[in-house]
Amino acid sequence: MEKAIIGKKVGMTQIFDEAGKVIPVTVIEAGPCTVVQKKTEEKDGYNAVQLGYEDVAEKKLTKPELGHLKKAGEARKRTLKEFKLANCDALNVGDEVKVDVFAEGDRVDVTGISKGHGYQGVIKRHGAARLKESHGTGPVHRHAGSMGSSTDPSRIFKGKIGAGQMGNEQVTVLNLDVIKVDPELGVIAVRGAIPGPKGGIVYLRNSVINVKEKGAAANASINPQKASARVNPQKASARNK
Repeated sequence: MEKAIIGKKVGMTQIFDEAGKVIPVTVIEAGPCTVVQKKTEEKDGYNAVQLGYEDVAEKKLTKPELGHLKKAGEARKRTLKEFKLANCDALNVGDEVKVDVFAEGDRVDVTGISKGHGYQGVIKRHGAARLKESHGTGPVHRHAGSMGSSTDPSRIFKGKIGAGQMGNEQVTVLNLDVIKVDPELGVIAVRGAIPGPKGGIVYLRNSVINVKEKGAAANASINPQKASARVNPQKASARNK
């Protein structure tokens, strides 16, 4: 079953598992979201649902936005996001999607807007090397330097590193584990970091990566000729066994 929800990044913390190991997690205040619009193959050419998140006063919405939201009842939502889900038939306009749609052990993709760092140079933006501060460099030790464009091709190729806007762009982190879901507080904790500042809007949905559990096949044989199967008696780790 494909699932999706809109939330807000709260911050990062740590959770201890049953073995006592520390798991770094990001806490997300997810939902409740209202199904604002439903698109079908017959009418729109594809199946999708549009979810609305975070209530807002009517005076902060334009008339077109109000007219669009009134179709979903009394929902007045600040953030709208469309998700293409395989099981759109199970959702109808006006339905609520809560955080318990996800469960511990699920894998999700999280999309958000990364932190903006303004206009930055090549060193901070791309990790370029700086010049030495001794003889001959002048006051250009953090500059990009010559691009090496001679008579041919007499231009700079697209994608060349340079100074410019850093951050403030859509980023998706794939295949994060759902560590904990708290329906009472309406929060979900996912392993690792996600894009955006505290309070930033994020979108969660099932991961597009299909992870297969690793395991040796039942009829697999060990090749004694492989280095992984041989034990070197000269190594201290082998002598101490």
